[in-house]
Amino acid sequence: MKTPASFNFHFKYIFILTAVVIAIVSVLITNTLVDELKSEERKKIEVWAESVELISSQTSTENINSNILNNYDKLLVEKIIEGNITIPIIVTDEENNIIDQRNIRSPKAEDAAYIAKKIKAFKKKHQPISISIPISEAENLVQYIYYDDSTVLKQLQLFPFIQLTAVFIFIIISFVALSSSQKAEQNKVWVGLSKETAHQLGTPISSLMAWVEYLKTKSTDLQLLAEIDKDVQRLKIIAERFSKIGSNAEPEQMNLNDAINNAIEYMSKRISSKVSIHTTLPDQPAIVLMNESLFGWTLENLIKNAVDAMDGHGVIRIVVFTRNEKVMIDVADTGKGIAKSKFDAIFRPGYTTKKRGWGLGLSLVRRIIESYHKGKIYVYKSELGKGATFRIELPKHAKQG
Repeated sequence: MKTPASFNFHFKYIFILTAVVIAIVSVLITNTLVDELKSEERKKIEVWAESVELISSQTSTENINSNILNNYDKLLVEKIIEGNITIPIIVTDEENNIIDQRNIRSPKAEDAAYIAKKIKAFKKKHQPISISIPISEAENLVQYIYYDDSTVLKQLQLFPFIQLTAVFIFIIISFVALSSSQKAEQNKVWVGLSKETAHQLGTPISSLMAWVEYLKTKSTDLQLLAEIDKDVQRLKIIAERFSKIGSNAEPEQMNLNDAINNAIEYMSKRISSKVSIHTTLPDQPAIVLMNESLFGWTLENLIKNAVDAMDGHGVIRIVVFTRNEKVMIDVADTGKGIAKSKFDAIFRPGYTTKKRGWGLGLSLVRRIIESYHKGKIYVYKSELGKGATFRIELPKHAKQG
């Protein structure tokens, strides 16, 4: 059965997938543009190199047999050479002596050691272009042109990382906003439902209490009245619990062992006789700040779920121990177990595997533990067909003398 919670869960994954696809497509397009621009810059440098070679050959005093450029061609070639104002270039001879350097905008541009480092860096990025300048009929002067990417190309190469960062930030902000909106909406539902339930229970409970007092004045079985009175008091506790949802339920210092024993004592009389509850509690009091009414509700929910998972027969084990500054409560059963993929989903409002029910039990449990007791609750371990263990972590509180 699909619930609003499962729909929202799938929507989140669809949203992430869409954002990732957009980012990947954008990165691929940007990389294609970068490759094309690299190719264009390579061609520009090759044309620049040919121009330098041509001018150098023209001005060589010994190259008297070469074709002489007319003034227009010479002016055009010089314009090509001077036209490069974006691509950093270093020209060297065969001995790596620096002949010329252009577009290296740095205070260290005249430092030979700095330029030598630049040559190594340029060589790693691009294969240098060699030019051959005839200085005699039998001898040529070889020069090497090293170049780097232009500023525009470098910025374009950084763009995918900036884009991915922006998409990542957008996803985080969207999720925070969506989660906050959902949580605020859930809070309104919780508070409204709880307050209305407490209000609706108030009238019949008051009436039942009056009837109990009236029956005490009649010849009524006192033992029977005592049992009825217990159930009426229980209804009062339930109404009190609902009324505290959405309000500031002040926690108090309490021995966790006492709270667990009280919850077990109540539940033991109301579950199948084929279910046994075993406890392992510390010898020393485990003092925590808690609201006993709400914590008891949490434990009762876990026990009820365990009984349902075991189909009314099996063993429930409750183990309490301390670790560092926390008190751990493990509630284990021998029931059907929970698939690992559902460990988080079972705490979402509306999620249920039962034919009847709203799927609010474990969601309420998590809310009580996290919001009112500043703790954590999660599925510690589970194996299908063998049972599950829920773990509650509560901050340990030093007992005040």
